[in-house]
Amino acid sequence: MTPAGTPPPAPPAPHHAERLCGEELSAAFDHAARGYDRLVAVNPGYHAQLRRSARRLRLPGAGAKLRLLDLGCGTGASTAALLRAAPLAAITAVDASAGMLARARARGWPPNVRFVHAPVERIAEAADGGRYDAAFAAYLFRNLRDPDAVLAAVRDLLRPGGRLAVHEYTLSGRPSARLVWQLVHRAVVLPLGTLMGDRALYRHLGNSVARFDTVDAFAARMRRAGFDRVRTAPMPGWQTGIVHTVVGRAPGGAEHRRARGGTPG
Repeated sequence: MTPAGTPPPAPPAPHHAERLCGEELSAAFDHAARGYDRLVAVNPGYHAQLRRSARRLRLPGAGAKLRLLDLGCGTGASTAALLRAAPLAAITAVDASAGMLARARARGWPPNVRFVHAPVERIAEAADGGRYDAAFAAYLFRNLRDPDAVLAAVRDLLRPGGRLAVHEYTLSGRPSARLVWQLVHRAVVLPLGTLMGDRALYRHLGNSVARFDTVDAFAARMRRAGFDRVRTAPMPGWQTGIVHTVVGRAPGGAEHRRARGGTPG
């Protein structure tokens, strides 16, 4: 154990520093948790964009009687965005990093929000029974070993007609979007992450954007996983063409949608 207020020791350097996975990635996030919110605050649109993606779920009735999942909740920024969009919903927020969850739990939350420590790959075990009306996943899928398996698991946890909104670095495919991201990562994100002692994590996160799907490829991935009515929407500002919301619907559920008074999305 470390004395109160002392940061945990840095995780051991991974064998493949360009890419972290599984327990290595969770340990890196544990170590970075103490400074994570300060770093994302450098992006003035960070929280507003999460709220925009949460609104794109089009949840009716302020979320009354709805059960929602926040996948990869981190320090709780995505949870706060989901709660803002659906303040009356029952929200289960899940993350694999104990350090990030400790930061999330330290915020003040109403009783309709609960946090679960579990890797998203085991979301079916971590869920508290029954199905969910919607799920939100911010900055998650590009860090998974098998995003297709997780998409299928989330689809199975949703009620017929339930929606998934993915807020993610999914580049547009235009060379200008890739260039802007590379410049921001090399000039801002990586140097700040290095100053905080978390260079391996932020190098991984930057490279994960370059490796991951374009927005069209991720939309196609969601369709292959069984989601229908998949649509994409960009973010405003400097992240146009870099960050998108991708929303899809679990198959079926015409009666469910009419009963909830919602739109297909």
